Amino acid sequence: MTDVFDAEKRSAVMRRVKGRDTGPERLVRKALTGLGARYRLHRKDLPGSPDIVMAGRRLALFVHGCFWHGHDCARGARVPKANRDYWTAKVARNRVRDEAARAALEAAGWRVETLWECELKDEAALVVRLEALLAGQAAARAAASARAASSAA
Repeated sequence: MTDVFDAEKRSAVMRRVKGRDTGPERLVRKALTGLGARYRLHRKDLPGSPDIVMAGRRLALFVHGCFWHGHDCARGARVPKANRDYWTAKVARNRVRDEAARAALEAAGWRVETLWECELKDEAALVVRLEALLAGQAAARAAASARAASSAA
């Protein structure tokens, strides 16, 4: 099958595909801001340059597009008919890179969460998930301080 666009138009379309400040990423940032969370974006000093980083909580969030990162949903399982070998290899490389970044962050003591584009359609569920992530760290800190207090006594 041939592409619906000519080569010049396809090139222009692909140049507009962004790697940061995407719609899904902005949606997650808006929800985090609404919850009062403070964060930094795209920290280059961390493996994989996570989309959203909460250093005080040691939490790194990756907001992945289903197609680009090979999610197991309908959109992520779709492989273009044109240039199939290229796209299959590209998504496979992205998945390997994502897993390496995740492993490196976890080895350094970070909590890592991946938020998939298809999961962001339900904003209420997203807010609940983010609240749980933020509360989970607070509960872990409280338990650690309680253990420290009991061992000191």
